Amino acid sequence: MKALCWQGKKSVSVETVPDPVPLNPRDAILKVTSTAICGSDLHLYDGVIPTMRAGDILGHEFMGEVVATGSGVPAHKLKVGDRVVVPFTIACGGCFFCHKSLWSLCDNTNPNQLLNEKWNGYGGSGLFGFSHMLGGYAGGQAEYARVPFADVGPLKVPQSLSDEKVLFLTDIFPTGYMAAENCQIQPGDTVAVWGCGPVGLFAVASAKMLGAARVIAIDFVANRREKARQWGADHVIDPAEHDVLDTLNQLTAGMGPDACLDAVGLEAHGTGVGFYYDYAKTKLGLATDRAVVLREAILACRKGGTVSVPGVYGGALDKVPFGAAFAKGLTLKMGQTHVHRYLKPLLDRIERGDIDPSRVISHTYKLVDAPVAYDRFLNERDEFTKVVLKP
Repeated sequence: MKALCWQGKKSVSVETVPDPVPLNPRDAILKVTSTAICGSDLHLYDGVIPTMRAGDILGHEFMGEVVATGSGVPAHKLKVGDRVVVPFTIACGGCFFCHKSLWSLCDNTNPNQLLNEKWNGYGGSGLFGFSHMLGGYAGGQAEYARVPFADVGPLKVPQSLSDEKVLFLTDIFPTGYMAAENCQIQPGDTVAVWGCGPVGLFAVASAKMLGAARVIAIDFVANRREKARQWGADHVIDPAEHDVLDTLNQLTAGMGPDACLDAVGLEAHGTGVGFYYDYAKTKLGLATDRAVVLREAILACRKGGTVSVPGVYGGALDKVPFGAAFAKGLTLKMGQTHVHRYLKPLLDRIERGDIDPSRVISHTYKLVDAPVAYDRFLNERDEFTKVVLKP
């Protein structure tokens, strides 16, 4: 089969690789009909996530048709011919964390748990196509994919809904929704969202669905700010033109937003000394992450408010104003998305017409053109919002 393989920093290629086969009784094999490039994939492309190896198959947002199942997958759960979306987090369904619906913290799906624990203290679940520290699983930017624990993860989707409407249940819709849910929104609340990429847009829409009175979106890119307005943002801020903290204070009568949501993560951009400090340290290999947005979110948030972090961070952060978080009594909520928890409720929202996830798509490419798509997605942010790949 054809698959997109990571070869090194800013280097990916479409290669012919062996077709996947079931390795365990609870496996399924999927013929991929649609897959997508995530902003997190760009972290891999930039070479900032450790434990990648040349030849690793990328992609954690994918869906398709079941073409084979292992003997341990009951037919009432999944059978050949079913059309499914696949959570990017892999969960066993039987461990302590799965029983608590903390699916992305599953104890049993990361075979490289010790490697993860050396980096993070404790390990989370395995992820598709996202480094050996997180399991080394082949991803779904390919013609076929092996899906472990297929009796737990995949969700059947109706034929009446196009791939484009349901594909983002695999990651970015639940991620944006959980981030907004983590904001603990109350009637009348103001939520500030840093980053108007796909997750940020779903967070904007989700905050509105969850009852936020006002959403303020912050992004350097004009096209993304305009999209944030279209998705429900009441105000937008260009950090290149306006001081973010001052503007948020003015918009909230000096209180600060009730919740601040960092949908940017470790490769954040900024304009002040903090950004250039981060940039220099990461370039010199003295730091792993640029924490400029997280710093702003902590400083901007009102006393007793919540900082929600769906943006990916990879290592130890420098100069984070934790004293301010303590002094203001902030709640910090973060983590990989518990996708399984949200699949059916968010599918119901799509079927009701509450949201049309397909409008996040800006470009569609054939899988064979994926290297071009990665390069353009990274370097043409004004034009690119979300890229779908068709095997």
